[in-house]
Amino acid sequence: MRIGLIGTGRIGALHAETLRALPGVDEVVVADADTRRAHELAERPGAGLVAAPGVEDMYAAGPDGVVIAAATSAHAVLLHRALDAGVPVFCEKPVALDVPGTLSVAERAAAPGAVPVQVGFQRRFDRGYRAARAALRAGELGWLHTLRACTSDRTPPPAAYIPTSGGLFRDCGIHDFDILRWLTGREVETVYAMGANRGDEFFRDGDDVDTCAALLRFDDGVLATVTATRYNGAGHDVRLEVCGSEGTRVVGLDDHAPLPTAEEGLSWRRAEPYDTFMERFRDAYAAELGAFVEVAAGRTESPCTVGDALEALYVAEACDLSRRTGEPVAVADVRAGQRG
Repeated sequence: MRIGLIGTGRIGALHAETLRALPGVDEVVVADADTRRAHELAERPGAGLVAAPGVEDMYAAGPDGVVIAAATSAHAVLLHRALDAGVPVFCEKPVALDVPGTLSVAERAAAPGAVPVQVGFQRRFDRGYRAARAALRAGELGWLHTLRACTSDRTPPPAAYIPTSGGLFRDCGIHDFDILRWLTGREVETVYAMGANRGDEFFRDGDDVDTCAALLRFDDGVLATVTATRYNGAGHDVRLEVCGSEGTRVVGLDDHAPLPTAEEGLSWRRAEPYDTFMERFRDAYAAELGAFVEVAAGRTESPCTVGDALEALYVAEACDLSRRTGEPVAVADVRAGQRG
């Protein structure tokens, strides 16, 4: 198979390395708005990549699938281009900068005869999350009552990133919203959220927050808390507690978890904490792209559709509205308002 890759920045370079190592992938053709950067990546020793002068040249090479890892602002346009070309496509989240843009892609992707689209929510491929989901589905936890999720970056992103990020709920919290829907098989009904600025002023200047917390109520009455911050000095920390009447599973509680105990006489054996999400989810990214190769080959359906991404975005929109108004928000109202 020949796979095209658009975007050769940090995550694009990781995806290129991963794709070249996947069974069944014979060639990876990379393209970037910065042609020089694409060529530099392809010319790295042992890279085994082919650089195309531009996106149209990449399509001219006849890819069997396309991976989009370009800037967020380009995602929707590039997704429409792949759908126009009839080439199965994987795209890092978000699908678009806003709900209307996401809806436009969702409608195209759902049309009869459209090629499959897979959206990059890599936590669905993490071994811990998959094990917790399997335990819940097998009845090992009894009936579910509480979920506690956190996404905590060790250090904040550059100031220039904030105005284009969509905000903390849409940029970070959306991963938790997606994984909670996927794990439970239920929809979020109501949210109540708050945000705070405790760090650099560029978050406030960008109309964003650097720390947030949300209470979610699912349609079956299950409660979930989701917290996120850009300033977790102890290390990158992504965890989920899945609590039921008969048992509990904790995802992300491994030797890298940045959780030094304050209790006397106890020790917590641990490796160095992760610095970034790329280290934390490296294996999940590989499994995710392996799944996409199967999708592109026509052997399986997309494991994370644009429709899934849209539902997680509605929850993020509801949380952002709630933190601005100080009131609970029904996700159905946000969905109706955006479609209306």
